Amino acid sequence: MQTPSDQQDRHDYPSHWEADVVLRDGGTARIRPITAEDADRLVSFYEQVSDESKYYRFFAPYPRLSAKDVHRFTHHDQVDRVGLAATVGGEFIATVRYDRIDERGMAASAPADEAEVAFLVQDAHQGRGVASTLLEHIAAVARERGIRRFAAEVLPANTKMIKVFTDAGYQQKRSFEDGVVRLEFDLEPTDRSLAVQRAREQRAEGRSVQRLLTPGSVAVIGAGRAPGGVGRSVLSNLRESGFTGRLYAVNSAFEEEAEGAHIDGVPAHRSVAAVEEPVDLAVVAVPAERVPQAVAECGEHGVRGLVVLSAGYGESGELGRGRQRELVRQARSYGMRIIGPNAFGVINTSPETRLNASLAPQSPARGRIGLFTQSGAIGIALLSGLHRRGAGLSTFVGSGNRADVSGNDLLQYWFEDPDTDVTLMYLETIGNPRKFTRLARRSAVTKPLVVVQGARHSGITPTGHAVQATRLPHATVSALLRQAGVIRVDTVTEMVDAGLLLAGQPLPSGPRVGILGNSESLGLLTYDACVADGLRPLSPRDLTTAATPADFRTALAEALSYDGCDAVIVNAIPWVGEDGATTDPETLATELRAAAAGCPAKPVAVVHVELGGLAEALAAAASTRPDAPAPPTSRPPAEGAPPDTPEEPPAATEQYRIPAYPAAERAVRALSEAVKYAQWRREAAEPGRVHEYDDIDESGAAERIAELLAKDGGPRGLTLAPADAHELLGRYGIRVRQALPAPGPDAAADVARTLGYPVALKTTAPHLRHRADLGGVRLDLADEEQLRRAYQELTDAFGTPAELRPVVQGMVPRGVDTVVRAVLDPAAGAVLSFGLAGAASELLGDTAHRLVPVTDREAASMVRSIRTMPLLFGWRGSAPVDTPALEELLQRVSRLVDDHPEVVTVTLEPVVVAQRGLSVLDASVRLAPPPARDDLGPRTLPGY
Repeated sequence: MQTPSDQQDRHDYPSHWEADVVLRDGGTARIRPITAEDADRLVSFYEQVSDESKYYRFFAPYPRLSAKDVHRFTHHDQVDRVGLAATVGGEFIATVRYDRIDERGMAASAPADEAEVAFLVQDAHQGRGVASTLLEHIAAVARERGIRRFAAEVLPANTKMIKVFTDAGYQQKRSFEDGVVRLEFDLEPTDRSLAVQRAREQRAEGRSVQRLLTPGSVAVIGAGRAPGGVGRSVLSNLRESGFTGRLYAVNSAFEEEAEGAHIDGVPAHRSVAAVEEPVDLAVVAVPAERVPQAVAECGEHGVRGLVVLSAGYGESGELGRGRQRELVRQARSYGMRIIGPNAFGVINTSPETRLNASLAPQSPARGRIGLFTQSGAIGIALLSGLHRRGAGLSTFVGSGNRADVSGNDLLQYWFEDPDTDVTLMYLETIGNPRKFTRLARRSAVTKPLVVVQGARHSGITPTGHAVQATRLPHATVSALLRQAGVIRVDTVTEMVDAGLLLAGQPLPSGPRVGILGNSESLGLLTYDACVADGLRPLSPRDLTTAATPADFRTALAEALSYDGCDAVIVNAIPWVGEDGATTDPETLATELRAAAAGCPAKPVAVVHVELGGLAEALAAAASTRPDAPAPPTSRPPAEGAPPDTPEEPPAATEQYRIPAYPAAERAVRALSEAVKYAQWRREAAEPGRVHEYDDIDESGAAERIAELLAKDGGPRGLTLAPADAHELLGRYGIRVRQALPAPGPDAAADVARTLGYPVALKTTAPHLRHRADLGGVRLDLADEEQLRRAYQELTDAFGTPAELRPVVQGMVPRGVDTVVRAVLDPAAGAVLSFGLAGAASELLGDTAHRLVPVTDREAASMVRSIRTMPLLFGWRGSAPVDTPALEELLQRVSRLVDDHPEVVTVTLEPVVVAQRGLSVLDASVRLAPPPARDDLGPRTLPGY
């Protein structure tokens, strides 16, 4: 008879447990199940562990593993015994294992739901958060295998491991017996464990980006001796930006005797391995077929991150996509993260770094804006546009194919970056919309995030972007981004316009806009633009063309001091002074800045028409303008850096930096976005709560869902029969009005007598369902005669009863017909939607969307955010309907799909909302097996 340890694996290799992760210091590791082929790796790993760590693991001196130990630690059934390893460069750096036990602590099988867990981390990798990350993953595996509780025995002196368990955030018990600390904790995620997990995720991913943006040394691989070429251009840009660290030029084409020579003062080497000092960042600019060798050399040398400018990857077809996947795997295996491939590069204007590892020939001025773009062409346009308008950047990342580092990682970094106040992002794809909206919501509470989405109408994923597809239409995605506080604009011009206002001005406290200037016509245009964008403009004040800069200052100061004004737009056109000379725009800019400085709590924007120099003069308020003089200060040159590089002064605050626009519509649009964002921030401070309803039967619903899926559900799931759907909805307090089949007129009459008149007769054929406008519904049938006549009319007009599938339903109080839907999107997560029923709303796209779970405040905002909202609140003398009942229904549906990820679709149509109460007349529910991992699972990088 075989013992459990001798049995072969009872399950196939669980490849979905494999994951790339970011550790606390920003490096990466791969987590995967341990298999029988790992015997040599395990022995090598154990030999590199200190005697002290071995003692802590086995509670006794244990210098080496026996053959029996190696067999036991590499053979697992993937159910009752599971082992995971964290690897770097293919070698183990840490292991974790659980063994299922019974109440006596003996080896057991299901239904026992407790397991003993133990870790071992190589000493050189302790302190990197490896054990904490492994705990997240082994806990997720255990939950998947039906284990609900972990137990661990730890020596009191092993304080690091005790801290790993106690800091994880799980509910736990702690005891001390026979000189051993015993910890027991439930594996069900708690609010605290999720908060701990996400805080660790933010620190790790933010740190991984910081390592790329603040290197102490950079090697440019592919920099040639002759001027020109991508590598040489980047090397020149790094030198001219005044990079504060060490620079190296690397090219395998260099002759051996040239080893140690210099290119423009930068040490030159044939390979990264020849560089004697550590290299933090490598910029790779060699043909794609030579990149793997360069990556391997970087990995062996301990390089911490890569910027891959090389093309020929995902953008070039299937062969390139395979090459791109292999590039990511190779880099991550060495613990490195990648920006690119096909990247434009990275820039950091901090005086401590001065990094321009990009194709931009001129480094932007220092400022408070962080910029991320997935397109090199758009990156050039944005950098040029911001430069022309005197705006500076803190950091810039042009990610190209963004095979690894993405916009999510930059949000993690910028969240705590003290040098960034506003973030601008051009996105062609959102690889993980669920995570993006979560991070955006957290970031937008303190820092504005302006996003432009490219390729939003084509429905085509740009070549090179390997992302999970979303089935949600663009309008829905935009609504979800706005719900998360994202300022979603349509063009890069609008993004720059909004970014300038948000970076240089305070947020408005309301929508009331003062308008003043020396052109009556321009004031009227501004007024109209404000109305069109939902602002509340005050009557424009015309200063006449005779106004002097002092008059502008006085009028602006008066407007800002008025309590009924939240923001001011100043219009200015050329004017002629009394002496016939045109007044200097510098003078006007000085006066406007002085007035704005007197009331720094209200934003000011300027519209200038043919008034050359005014925008530049207003931008001169901050030291971030491109031509801001930087007094040179001497510092010792770093090796490979140009000598006597002037130090840049610290970035000045931009609070008096007044943005200028060449058209009123652009200024108003930027201000409108700022007003809506400020309102979102105020509402985000009180997000509401997710209601707990006493009549919800969550456990009963879970049992019923499991029964239905076990009985009829395959991998693609099933649509529930009406009776099953109604029963499941009923467990969440959602009552669906009974509709009984009527296969013939006699049956219809019998059903009507049972329900009681008046009744409705409806077809349920797919092409006529919910289409009252096509004549498939007859209402208010008061008696049998009317019912039989309506039945005959339907069959005469549309077909046989077998084709129409008629049903009879009791009439409900009159009201407004609405639709409530919830859909589980594989990329974005569960989305709740609401709108009025009918073709008109569908054609107009008049639907509100929110991510689940929905709070009471969000439910109320959904009801009030559709354009047809007045119909619910008494339009043209009609009676208002019971919107509180509607908001409660939205929250109940939200709870259902949030509590049970197996519920992938819910449709309630129509929902008739009356003056008192509401009636759900029809409902459909679809179930499917839940995903193995979701956003609540352990931290992972996107898979390749």
